[in-house]
Amino acid sequence: MTAGPRRYTASWVLPFEGPPISRGALLLDTAGRIAAVGPDPDVPAPPGIERVDLGATCALLPGFINTHTHLELTGLDTAAPEAEFPDWIRRIIALKSGRSARDFLDAARQGIRDGWAQGVTTIADTGDSGAVIAALVELGGSGIGYHEVFGPHPDQADTQFRSWVSRMDELGSLARGRVRLGASPHAPYSVSGPLYRRVAAFAAERGLPVAVHLAESEAESLLLERDDGGFAAAWQSRGIPLPSAGCSPVRWLERHGVLGPATLCIHVVRADAGDLDLLARSCAAVAHCPRSNRRHGHGDAPLRAMLDRGLRVGVGTDSVASVSPLDLLAEVRAARDLGGLSAELALALVTISAARALGLEAEIGSLRPGKWGDLTAVDLGEAVDGARLADTVVSRGVAAVRLAVVGGLEVFRRAQ
Repeated sequence: MTAGPRRYTASWVLPFEGPPISRGALLLDTAGRIAAVGPDPDVPAPPGIERVDLGATCALLPGFINTHTHLELTGLDTAAPEAEFPDWIRRIIALKSGRSARDFLDAARQGIRDGWAQGVTTIADTGDSGAVIAALVELGGSGIGYHEVFGPHPDQADTQFRSWVSRMDELGSLARGRVRLGASPHAPYSVSGPLYRRVAAFAAERGLPVAVHLAESEAESLLLERDDGGFAAAWQSRGIPLPSAGCSPVRWLERHGVLGPATLCIHVVRADAGDLDLLARSCAAVAHCPRSNRRHGHGDAPLRAMLDRGLRVGVGTDSVASVSPLDLLAEVRAARDLGGLSAELALALVTISAARALGLEAEIGSLRPGKWGDLTAVDLGEAVDGARLADTVVSRGVAAVRLAVVGGLEVFRRAQ
């Protein structure tokens, strides 16, 4: 791994804040930020600076952003084959209980490195081991680690909350640099109303971002709307009082003060027009995971309707336990087809739009002077014109990623 300052040239540079640049160049400064970007003749070449020519068939883009991962589950690719979602959840809980702290940390490290090899330079990860935050800091990565809290029984909300806050304080002392701590009250089928309200208030007081799995499955909707379905049966078997909410999961979270500009809503498959309007009014964002949604039989999220309402949307992979192997550009292709999107708009879902969804657009997501030098280079396979550029990047896929740079540090380079 080598750090900047450095000057890259490529057949194409895609800034995502401005049109593609033919025969472009990008200059990184000593702090790992972008100093200049533009046509090759217009970008300075200070004496003695390292120069990297990426070749005549390579495109340079912003580093990809994965808006939803569970990297502590790396290695569990085929371990949970259950078709019914509540059964699958129970299997994941059992598998996690068999892992040690070292297992989680090793998994997180491998997941981060696997992402770099696919051009992913920032992640939004949810988990309850704390391993991803530790691994990101150790490896010099970039991302948000949303620490999960669980507790569906309302009588246990206080105990669960205090235990979670204690762990958040520990993780907060670890998070530094480009690694941020977030809060994740897991999902409506695993968190009580009182616990939701306390976690949301805590996050607002501390200025923490929030991520929540929401409106993902039929079983979740049945629980909130009718006290029915697989999750309702599981609650009853454990003596947990049913919520008797009589509303959609989205409205349930709004009722408990969870939705807001700092909230990332993961999945949002089973949402009607009223739910989407509510999310838009609350200025919440969405992490869209199209391949995971289909793998679990949840259906397709209303992606086009989300975008038409101006919702901030980014694409994520979910975990290897849901979809393996993780492939962020495969998710982009799925989102493109589902939403009837142009390749340019689909690629934005893992660059500038994803950065907006995470509230990080001032720092990453496009190639602009002053932003972090987070880059990925994709081999186009052949010379292409500007009209086919985004389509070629999307179709080539992650196997064509040649380089990943995080804050000026080369973290991945594929041998030619």
